[in-house]
Amino acid sequence: MGTRTDMAALSQPQQASYDAIVIGAGIQGSFAAYHLAQRHRDTLLLEQFVLPHSRGSSHGQSRITRSAYPQAHYARMMPDSFLLWQRLEAEAGTSLYRRTGLVVLGPAGDPELEGCRRGTGPGDTLDAAALARRFPGLRPRAGDVTLWDGSGGVLRADRALRAVQEVFRRHGGTLRDGEKVLSIQPGAVLTVTTTGGVYRAPRLIIAAGAWTSAVLAPLGLRLPLQPLRINVCYWREKEPGSYSAGTATPCFMALGLPEAPHGIYGLPALEYPGLVKVCYHHGSPVDPEDRDRAPPGAPHPDVALLSSFISSYLPGLEPQPAVLETCMYTNTPDGDFILDRHPKHSNIVIGAGFSGHGFKLAPVVGKLLCELSLGEEPSHSTAPFAISRFPGALRAAL
Repeated sequence: MGTRTDMAALSQPQQASYDAIVIGAGIQGSFAAYHLAQRHRDTLLLEQFVLPHSRGSSHGQSRITRSAYPQAHYARMMPDSFLLWQRLEAEAGTSLYRRTGLVVLGPAGDPELEGCRRGTGPGDTLDAAALARRFPGLRPRAGDVTLWDGSGGVLRADRALRAVQEVFRRHGGTLRDGEKVLSIQPGAVLTVTTTGGVYRAPRLIIAAGAWTSAVLAPLGLRLPLQPLRINVCYWREKEPGSYSAGTATPCFMALGLPEAPHGIYGLPALEYPGLVKVCYHHGSPVDPEDRDRAPPGAPHPDVALLSSFISSYLPGLEPQPAVLETCMYTNTPDGDFILDRHPKHSNIVIGAGFSGHGFKLAPVVGKLLCELSLGEEPSHSTAPFAISRFPGALRAAL
Protein backbone atom coordinates (compact mmCIF):
# COMPACT_ATOMS: atom_id res chain seq x y z
CA MET A 1 0.00 0.00 0.00
CA GLY A 2 1.62 3.30 -1.05
CA THR A 3 1.74 6.32 1.18
CA ARG A 4 2.33 8.91 -1.54
CA THR A 5 -0.26 11.29 -2.90
CA ASP A 6 -1.65 10.97 -6.43
CA MET A 7 0.10 12.47 -9.48
CA ALA A 8 -2.07 15.60 -9.57
CA ALA A 9 -1.06 16.48 -6.03
CA LEU A 10 2.60 15.77 -6.79
CA SER A 11 2.65 18.51 -9.40
CA GLN A 12 2.02 20.98 -6.56
CA PRO A 13 4.93 20.84 -4.06
CA GLN A 14 3.72 20.02 -0.57
CA GLN A 15 4.16 22.77 2.03
CA ALA A 16 3.44 22.05 5.65
CA SER A 17 4.60 22.73 9.19
CA TYR A 18 5.07 20.05 11.85
CA ASP A 19 6.23 19.77 15.45
CA ALA A 20 9.03 17.43 14.33
CA ILE A 21 10.53 15.97 11.16
CA VAL A 22 12.40 12.64 11.02
CA ILE A 23 14.59 11.83 8.00
CA GLY A 24 14.91 8.09 7.34
CA ALA A 25 12.16 5.49 7.77
CA GLY A 26 14.38 2.57 8.67
CA ILE A 27 13.81 0.94 12.05
CA GLN A 28 15.62 3.68 14.05
CA GLY A 29 13.94 6.66 12.40
CA SER A 30 10.57 4.93 12.45
CA PHE A 31 10.84 4.30 16.20
CA ALA A 32 11.93 7.93 16.81
CA ALA A 33 8.84 9.10 14.89
CA TYR A 34 6.65 6.59 16.76
CA HIS A 35 7.78 7.93 20.16
CA LEU A 36 7.21 11.54 19.07
CA ALA A 37 3.70 10.68 17.85
CA GLN A 38 3.00 8.85 21.15
CA ARG A 39 3.88 12.18 22.84
CA HIS A 40 1.24 13.91 20.67
CA ARG A 41 3.82 15.71 18.54
CA ASP A 42 2.67 16.25 14.95
CA THR A 43 5.47 14.36 13.19
CA LEU A 44 6.54 13.92 9.56
CA LEU A 45 8.60 10.82 8.69
CA LEU A 46 10.45 11.13 5.36
CA GLU A 47 11.89 8.23 3.33
CA GLN A 48 13.85 8.67 0.09
CA PHE A 49 12.85 5.28 -1.36
CA VAL A 50 9.39 3.92 -2.07
CA LEU A 51 8.41 1.56 0.75
CA PRO A 52 9.00 -1.27 1.28
CA HIS A 53 12.58 -1.32 -0.03
CA SER A 54 15.76 -3.36 0.48
CA ARG A 55 18.37 -0.64 -0.05
CA GLY A 56 19.26 0.06 3.59
CA SER A 57 19.83 -1.85 6.82
CA SER A 58 16.31 -2.63 8.10
CA HIS A 59 14.94 -5.07 5.51
CA GLY A 60 14.92 -8.88 5.64
CA GLN A 61 12.79 -11.05 7.84
CA SER A 62 14.94 -11.73 10.90
CA ARG A 63 17.36 -10.24 13.42
CA ILE A 64 18.79 -11.67 16.65
CA THR A 65 17.82 -10.15 19.97
CA ARG A 66 19.53 -10.99 23.27
CA SER A 67 20.30 -9.81 26.78
CA ALA A 68 23.94 -10.97 26.68
CA TYR A 69 26.04 -7.98 25.64
CA PRO A 70 29.78 -7.48 26.22
CA GLN A 71 29.30 -3.72 26.78
CA ALA A 72 27.51 -2.77 30.00
CA HIS A 73 25.78 0.27 28.46
CA TYR A 74 23.89 -1.91 25.96
CA ALA A 75 23.18 -4.63 28.54
CA ARG A 76 21.52 -1.94 30.70
CA MET A 77 19.30 -0.85 27.78
CA MET A 78 18.08 -4.32 26.79
CA PRO A 79 15.36 -4.81 29.48
CA ASP A 80 13.74 -1.56 28.33
CA SER A 81 14.05 -2.70 24.73
CA PHE A 82 12.30 -6.03 25.41
CA LEU A 83 9.44 -4.16 27.16
CA LEU A 84 9.05 -1.69 24.30
CA TRP A 85 9.01 -4.49 21.71
CA GLN A 86 6.23 -6.14 23.76
CA ARG A 87 4.32 -2.84 23.83
CA LEU A 88 4.56 -2.56 20.04
CA GLU A 89 3.37 -6.17 19.65
CA ALA A 90 0.32 -5.35 21.79
CA GLU A 91 -0.40 -2.11 19.90
CA ALA A 92 0.02 -3.69 16.47
CA GLY A 93 -1.74 -6.94 17.42
CA THR A 94 1.04 -9.03 15.87
CA SER A 95 3.88 -11.27 17.02
CA LEU A 96 7.33 -9.75 16.41
CA TYR A 97 9.60 -11.85 18.65
CA ARG A 98 10.22 -15.59 18.72
CA ARG A 99 12.11 -16.75 21.78
CA THR A 100 14.62 -19.45 20.86
CA GLY A 101 17.42 -18.83 23.35
CA LEU A 102 20.97 -17.95 22.30
CA VAL A 103 24.26 -19.84 22.61
CA VAL A 104 27.39 -17.66 22.88
CA LEU A 105 30.62 -19.57 22.27
CA GLY A 106 34.32 -18.87 21.99
CA PRO A 107 37.70 -19.44 23.59
CA ALA A 108 37.93 -18.97 27.36
CA GLY A 109 39.35 -15.59 28.31
CA ASP A 110 38.11 -13.76 25.21
CA PRO A 111 37.14 -10.24 26.44
CA GLU A 112 33.82 -10.10 24.57
CA LEU A 113 32.86 -13.57 25.72
CA GLU A 114 33.75 -12.73 29.32
CA GLY A 115 31.68 -9.53 28.99
CA CYS A 116 28.71 -11.62 27.90
CA ARG A 117 29.31 -14.02 30.80
CA ARG A 118 28.90 -11.07 33.22
CA GLY A 119 25.54 -10.39 31.60
CA THR A 120 24.21 -13.96 31.56
CA GLY A 121 25.03 -14.94 35.16
CA PRO A 122 26.97 -17.79 36.73
CA GLY A 123 24.37 -20.50 36.12
CA ASP A 124 24.32 -20.01 32.39
CA THR A 125 27.57 -21.71 31.34
CA LEU A 126 26.70 -24.88 29.40
CA ASP A 127 28.67 -28.09 29.70
CA ALA A 128 28.95 -30.43 26.72
CA ALA A 129 25.90 -32.51 27.71
CA ALA A 130 23.68 -29.45 28.25
CA LEU A 131 24.80 -27.96 24.93
CA ALA A 132 24.08 -31.23 23.12
CA ARG A 133 20.53 -31.15 24.54
CA ARG A 134 19.96 -27.49 23.62
CA PHE A 135 21.73 -27.44 20.26
CA PRO A 136 22.68 -30.94 19.03
CA GLY A 137 23.78 -29.57 15.64
CA LEU A 138 26.51 -27.34 17.13
CA ARG A 139 29.96 -28.89 17.75
CA PRO A 140 32.28 -26.49 19.58
CA ARG A 141 36.02 -27.08 19.69
CA ALA A 142 37.77 -28.44 22.74
CA GLY A 143 38.44 -25.55 25.09
CA ASP A 144 35.54 -23.40 23.83
CA VAL A 145 33.26 -21.88 26.49
CA THR A 146 29.52 -21.95 25.75
CA LEU A 147 27.05 -19.61 27.47
CA TRP A 148 23.26 -19.68 27.43
CA ASP A 149 21.06 -16.56 27.14
CA GLY A 150 17.49 -17.73 27.64
CA SER A 151 16.04 -14.37 26.53
CA GLY A 152 17.66 -14.60 23.08
CA GLY A 153 15.54 -15.03 20.01
CA VAL A 154 14.50 -13.78 16.60
CA LEU A 155 12.90 -10.43 15.79
CA ARG A 156 10.75 -10.49 12.66
CA ALA A 157 12.37 -7.47 11.04
CA ASP A 158 10.08 -6.73 8.05
CA ARG A 159 6.99 -7.21 10.19
CA ALA A 160 8.46 -5.00 12.95
CA LEU A 161 9.18 -2.15 10.54
CA ARG A 162 5.63 -2.29 9.13
CA ALA A 163 4.15 -2.45 12.64
CA VAL A 164 5.99 0.57 14.02
CA GLN A 165 5.08 2.63 10.94
CA GLU A 166 1.41 1.58 11.14
CA VAL A 167 1.16 2.51 14.84
CA PHE A 168 2.96 5.82 14.10
CA ARG A 169 0.33 6.64 11.46
CA ARG A 170 -2.49 5.54 13.76
CA HIS A 171 -1.24 8.14 16.27
CA GLY A 172 -1.59 10.86 13.63
CA GLY A 173 1.91 10.69 12.12
CA THR A 174 2.54 11.46 8.44
CA LEU A 175 4.79 9.10 6.46
CA ARG A 176 5.94 10.27 3.03
CA ASP A 177 8.06 7.85 1.02
CA GLY A 178 9.73 8.34 -2.36
CA GLU A 179 10.93 11.80 -1.23
CA LYS A 180 14.67 12.44 -1.23
CA VAL A 181 15.94 15.30 0.96
CA LEU A 182 17.52 18.02 -1.20
CA SER A 183 18.41 20.58 1.47
CA ILE A 184 18.12 21.37 5.18
CA GLN A 185 18.01 25.02 6.24
CA PRO A 186 18.95 25.29 9.94
CA GLY A 187 17.30 27.82 12.24
CA ALA A 188 14.90 28.05 15.18
CA VAL A 189 12.40 26.66 12.66
CA LEU A 190 14.17 24.33 10.24
CA THR A 191 13.21 24.02 6.59
CA VAL A 192 13.57 20.64 4.87
CA THR A 193 13.19 20.63 1.08
CA THR A 194 12.61 17.29 -0.64
CA THR A 195 11.83 16.15 -4.17
CA GLY A 196 8.15 16.35 -3.13
CA GLY A 197 7.78 19.41 -0.93
CA VAL A 198 8.99 21.95 1.59
CA TYR A 199 8.44 21.21 5.28
CA ARG A 200 9.13 23.22 8.43
CA ALA A 201 9.51 22.19 12.06
CA PRO A 202 11.31 23.40 15.20
CA ARG A 203 13.08 20.04 15.60
CA LEU A 204 14.67 17.53 13.26
CA ILE A 205 15.97 13.97 13.73
CA ILE A 206 18.34 12.56 11.12
CA ALA A 207 18.41 8.73 11.02
CA ALA A 208 19.46 8.23 7.42
CA GLY A 209 21.58 5.09 7.83
CA ALA A 210 24.36 4.77 5.26
CA TRP A 211 23.24 8.09 3.70
CA THR A 212 23.82 10.04 6.94
CA SER A 213 27.17 11.49 5.82
CA ALA A 214 25.62 12.89 2.64
CA VAL A 215 22.77 14.49 4.62
CA LEU A 216 25.13 15.96 7.23
CA ALA A 217 27.91 17.27 4.95
CA PRO A 218 26.05 20.51 4.04
CA LEU A 219 25.49 21.05 7.80
CA GLY A 220 29.26 21.08 8.36
CA LEU A 221 29.48 17.78 10.21
CA ARG A 222 31.83 14.96 9.16
CA LEU A 223 31.16 11.85 11.20
CA PRO A 224 33.55 8.86 10.77
CA LEU A 225 30.87 6.55 9.35
CA GLN A 226 31.87 3.62 7.13
CA PRO A 227 29.09 1.85 5.18
CA LEU A 228 29.87 -1.85 4.64
CA ARG A 229 28.30 -4.33 2.23
CA ILE A 230 27.46 -7.46 4.21
CA ASN A 231 26.90 -10.90 2.72
CA VAL A 232 23.80 -12.49 4.26
CA CYS A 233 24.28 -16.22 3.74
CA TYR A 234 21.80 -19.10 4.03
CA TRP A 235 23.00 -22.71 4.28
CA ARG A 236 20.99 -25.86 3.52
CA GLU A 237 20.35 -28.54 6.13
CA LYS A 238 21.66 -31.98 5.18
CA GLU A 239 18.75 -33.53 7.13
CA PRO A 240 15.51 -31.54 6.62
CA GLY A 241 14.26 -29.98 9.86
CA SER A 242 17.44 -30.56 11.85
CA TYR A 243 18.12 -26.83 12.41
CA SER A 244 14.62 -25.39 12.10
CA ALA A 245 12.98 -23.04 14.58
CA GLY A 246 10.26 -25.67 14.98
CA THR A 247 12.79 -27.97 16.66
CA ALA A 248 13.62 -25.17 19.15
CA THR A 249 17.08 -24.68 17.64
CA PRO A 250 18.53 -21.55 19.27
CA CYS A 251 20.39 -18.61 17.76
CA PHE A 252 24.14 -18.48 18.29
CA MET A 253 27.13 -16.12 18.30
CA ALA A 254 30.75 -17.20 17.97
CA LEU A 255 33.16 -14.64 19.48
CA GLY A 256 36.94 -14.43 19.65
CA LEU A 257 37.74 -17.06 17.03
CA PRO A 258 41.18 -16.25 15.57
CA GLU A 259 39.95 -16.94 12.03
CA ALA A 260 36.82 -14.75 12.47
CA PRO A 261 37.87 -11.68 14.49
CA HIS A 262 34.58 -9.83 13.94
CA GLY A 263 32.37 -12.71 15.09
CA ILE A 264 29.92 -15.08 13.41
CA TYR A 265 26.22 -15.33 14.17
CA GLY A 266 23.41 -17.66 13.15
CA LEU A 267 19.63 -18.02 13.33
CA PRO A 268 17.51 -21.18 12.97
CA ALA A 269 15.79 -22.01 9.68
CA LEU A 270 12.85 -19.59 9.61
CA GLU A 271 12.89 -17.28 6.57
CA TYR A 272 13.57 -19.96 3.98
CA PRO A 273 12.47 -23.48 4.99
CA GLY A 274 15.48 -25.73 5.43
CA LEU A 275 18.00 -22.87 5.18
CA VAL A 276 19.92 -21.60 8.22
CA LYS A 277 21.16 -18.00 8.28
CA VAL A 278 24.86 -17.89 9.26
CA CYS A 279 26.80 -14.65 8.62
CA TYR A 280 30.12 -13.00 9.31
CA HIS A 281 29.67 -9.80 11.32
CA HIS A 282 31.72 -7.71 8.90
CA GLY A 283 31.92 -6.78 5.24
CA SER A 284 33.60 -4.63 2.61
CA PRO A 285 33.46 -0.82 2.31
CA VAL A 286 30.79 0.39 -0.11
CA ASP A 287 29.15 3.55 -1.39
CA PRO A 288 25.48 3.09 -0.42
CA GLU A 289 24.42 4.23 -3.91
CA ASP A 290 26.40 1.30 -5.39
CA ARG A 291 25.59 -1.39 -2.86
CA ASP A 292 23.83 -3.67 -5.32
CA ARG A 293 26.51 -3.28 -8.00
CA ALA A 294 29.13 -5.71 -6.73
CA PRO A 295 31.93 -6.12 -9.28
CA PRO A 296 31.52 -9.32 -11.34
CA GLY A 297 33.46 -12.24 -9.95
CA ALA A 298 34.17 -10.31 -6.75
CA PRO A 299 35.88 -12.55 -4.20
CA HIS A 300 33.97 -13.36 -1.01
CA PRO A 301 36.66 -14.11 1.58
CA ASP A 302 34.02 -14.06 4.33
CA VAL A 303 32.04 -16.80 2.55
CA ALA A 304 35.14 -19.03 2.49
CA LEU A 305 35.64 -18.26 6.19
CA LEU A 306 32.01 -19.22 6.91
CA SER A 307 32.30 -22.45 4.87
CA SER A 308 35.26 -23.49 7.01
CA PHE A 309 33.40 -22.55 10.23
CA ILE A 310 30.33 -24.55 9.18
CA SER A 311 32.36 -27.65 8.28
CA SER A 312 33.82 -27.58 11.77
CA TYR A 313 31.02 -26.24 14.02
CA LEU A 314 27.78 -27.01 12.13
CA PRO A 315 28.46 -30.30 10.34
CA GLY A 316 24.76 -30.84 9.64
CA LEU A 317 24.78 -28.00 7.10
CA GLU A 318 26.03 -28.09 3.53
CA PRO A 319 29.33 -26.15 3.53
CA GLN A 320 28.44 -23.95 0.52
CA PRO A 321 25.75 -21.24 0.79
CA ALA A 322 22.44 -21.93 -0.96
CA VAL A 323 21.35 -18.25 -0.99
CA LEU A 324 23.51 -15.13 -0.86
CA GLU A 325 21.88 -11.73 -0.21
CA THR A 326 23.33 -8.35 0.75
CA CYS A 327 22.66 -5.89 3.55
CA MET A 328 24.44 -2.79 4.81
CA TYR A 329 26.05 -1.87 8.10
CA THR A 330 27.10 1.71 8.85
CA ASN A 331 30.01 1.36 11.27
CA THR A 332 31.69 3.79 13.64
CA PRO A 333 35.40 3.29 14.48
CA ASP A 334 34.54 1.98 17.98
CA GLY A 335 31.33 0.10 17.06
CA ASP A 336 29.22 2.30 19.36
CA PHE A 337 26.18 4.22 18.14
CA ILE A 338 26.01 8.00 17.64
CA LEU A 339 23.00 9.51 19.46
CA ASP A 340 23.55 13.21 19.96
CA ARG A 341 22.63 16.76 19.04
CA HIS A 342 24.43 18.57 16.24
CA PRO A 343 27.20 20.54 18.00
CA LYS A 344 26.21 23.77 16.24
CA HIS A 345 22.44 23.32 15.72
CA SER A 346 21.02 21.89 18.94
CA ASN A 347 17.54 21.28 17.47
CA ILE A 348 19.03 18.76 15.00
CA VAL A 349 19.45 15.31 16.59
CA ILE A 350 21.44 12.54 14.92
CA GLY A 351 21.07 8.77 15.23
CA ALA A 352 23.73 6.92 13.24
CA GLY A 353 26.49 4.33 13.17
CA PHE A 354 24.48 1.35 14.42
CA SER A 355 27.37 -0.87 13.32
CA GLY A 356 25.32 -3.99 12.60
CA HIS A 357 23.84 -4.41 16.08
CA GLY A 358 21.21 -1.67 16.36
CA PHE A 359 17.97 -3.39 15.31
CA LYS A 360 17.24 -5.07 18.65
CA LEU A 361 17.77 -1.75 20.46
CA ALA A 362 15.70 0.37 18.06
CA PRO A 363 12.77 0.94 20.47
CA VAL A 364 15.15 2.43 23.06
CA VAL A 365 17.19 4.31 20.44
CA GLY A 366 13.98 5.86 19.12
CA LYS A 367 13.00 6.86 22.66
CA LEU A 368 16.41 8.46 23.30
CA LEU A 369 16.31 10.37 19.99
CA CYS A 370 12.80 11.57 20.87
CA GLU A 371 13.93 12.69 24.35
CA LEU A 372 17.00 14.49 22.99
CA SER A 373 14.84 16.23 20.42
CA LEU A 374 12.33 17.38 23.06
CA GLY A 375 15.13 18.65 25.34
CA GLU A 376 14.36 16.07 28.03
CA GLU A 377 16.80 14.21 30.24
CA PRO A 378 17.48 10.94 28.35
CA SER A 379 16.15 7.80 30.03
CA HIS A 380 19.58 6.13 29.55
CA SER A 381 23.00 7.77 29.56
CA THR A 382 23.96 8.93 26.07
CA ALA A 383 27.59 9.58 27.11
CA PRO A 384 28.90 6.50 25.19
CA PHE A 385 27.17 7.80 22.05
CA ALA A 386 28.47 11.40 22.02
CA ILE A 387 29.81 13.01 18.85
CA SER A 388 32.58 14.62 20.96
CA ARG A 389 34.46 11.29 21.01
CA PHE A 390 35.37 12.06 17.38
CA PRO A 391 37.24 15.40 17.59
CA GLY A 392 37.64 15.69 13.83
CA ALA A 393 33.86 15.76 13.36
CA LEU A 394 33.56 18.71 15.76
CA ARG A 395 36.30 20.71 14.06
CA ALA A 396 34.49 20.32 10.76
CA ALA A 397 31.22 21.54 12.29
CA LEU A 398 32.43 24.64 14.11
